[in-house]
Amino acid sequence: MAGLGKDALDIETPISTTRINMSTTHPTAVITGGTGGMGLATARLMGHDHRIVLADLDRTRLDDAVRELAMAGVEAIGVVCDITDKASVEQLFQHAESDGSRVRAVVHSAGISPHMGTAERIARINATGTVNIARAFLARTADGDALVNVASTAGYGIPKFFVPLRAFRLAEKRPDDFEKAVVSRARFVGRKLKPGLAYAISKNFVHWYSRFLAAEFGERGARVVSVSPGSFDTAMGRLEENHGAGDLVKAAAIKRFGKPEEVAAVLAFCASEAPGYLTGVDILVDGGIKAGKEFGRRSASRP
Repeated sequence: MAGLGKDALDIETPISTTRINMSTTHPTAVITGGTGGMGLATARLMGHDHRIVLADLDRTRLDDAVRELAMAGVEAIGVVCDITDKASVEQLFQHAESDGSRVRAVVHSAGISPHMGTAERIARINATGTVNIARAFLARTADGDALVNVASTAGYGIPKFFVPLRAFRLAEKRPDDFEKAVVSRARFVGRKLKPGLAYAISKNFVHWYSRFLAAEFGERGARVVSVSPGSFDTAMGRLEENHGAGDLVKAAAIKRFGKPEEVAAVLAFCASEAPGYLTGVDILVDGGIKAGKEFGRRSASRP
């Protein structure tokens, strides 16, 4: 899966780049999980006015994605990166800026779903990986820059009892303890449900962390937001179709899977300079899942 930590695939992850016709006329945007459905769709949109740097663990997928973008007229490079490794993340940004350009926007879409790993891996990739990306970008942000973290509607449906809120503050300086706290809460449910709960907690953390960072980014004139997709027609979304995602579609106001380009439009807009007063919030792109659950039956019962 796009942009996973190296423990998810158990492979070596040296930094490697694929480069096609890069120029320095546009600002640079880094897209993690850049070979996935949402990431690649976002690259197509942002590539019209940004230099695109795709980050992923799979070199072959990166090569294919860069070639696909080139055919669409988008200039891009692909960088092999393990988001769970701080050094690898720092090298990603160094490669992105190696030609003298500066990263102005980051869309962090890398992550794994409940059926792609254990609770431990989910916490490390989805939560700690988000911290690593944010901190590396924050160290070089300036006025007008933006970080957009991809979260999930799953972060909304979790009972407060399961959210280790105090442990969230450990994520930056004591990541091992933070991950253990997430996994510990996930143990309250059965073995089969454990990864799903860890996933929900990890995405709730992304909501919280994006709010937490807002003031620090704001001091530099930069912004940070999270975007929570619902059920989308991507490889990851279809993997979860028979494990809850399909039921969410049935409950939504718009009863279909979302298209990758539909959430990509929101991600690209949030990463642009246009919404300059938008920060510290989560934006739902869920086809009305929350609205459908709250009001769907009531509306259907009206004469």
